[in-house]
Amino acid sequence: MIKFRRYPIVASLLVALAACATDYSKSEAPNNLRVDGSESRVEVAFAAGSARLAAGEAARLDRLVATGIIRPADRITIAAAGPPRLADQRAAAVSSALLAYGIVAEALPFGPVPANHAIIGIGRYTVTLPPCPNWSSPPTAEYTNAHNSNWGCAAATNLGLMVASPADLVNGRTLGPAEGQPAVNAVQRYMTDRVKQPPAPTASPFAATTGGGDSAGGAGGGAPGAGVGTGAQ
Repeated sequence: MIKFRRYPIVASLLVALAACATDYSKSEAPNNLRVDGSESRVEVAFAAGSARLAAGEAARLDRLVATGIIRPADRITIAAAGPPRLADQRAAAVSSALLAYGIVAEALPFGPVPANHAIIGIGRYTVTLPPCPNWSSPPTAEYTNAHNSNWGCAAATNLGLMVASPADLVNGRTLGPAEGQPAVNAVQRYMTDRVKQPPAPTASPFAATTGGGDSAGGAGGGAPGAGVGTGAQ
């Protein structure tokens, strides 16, 4: 069973500003991203009293991913029924099944869950870029200790283009335990004077220009959005 619930979210993501600029007019305000989201929920069943998915449920999870109902960029939460230990095991079973597709889930309680079931919360978000460039005020020198209207346009637009999971613009994720072993290995190599050398340089993935072309471009030479910051503050 899939239940859908849609709701708008507007996140004012402020670009870093000078500490002395605190009050802004409409044209001087930082340019913001808009984030909209929707939520759906899916129930999965377990064998009674165990952390084993009921018959057909693993294949059903596969179909949910294959049809795009669950995507890697979604914010996935899992709430499972049962005593604390069993609930954790059930949430881990669902999380493991989704992780095979590169989908990271987080176990969070969010209301009552039917016996021998788990509820998968699917948060899906989209980002709307600011109307940039914004030259509503002239880009000349300001002597009022205020930014011009285009301030922050490039940073906000590039952030919206590169974010892998738009949900991260609404709120962060809970940090998990740190991987201590790689850090320890690095310190041991340093102490024993056996630091690994960096790999040999490889060819640039961007095409180089030849002749009288623009030094910053070239056919196929830029990633999407690479020119966003041109002329922006």
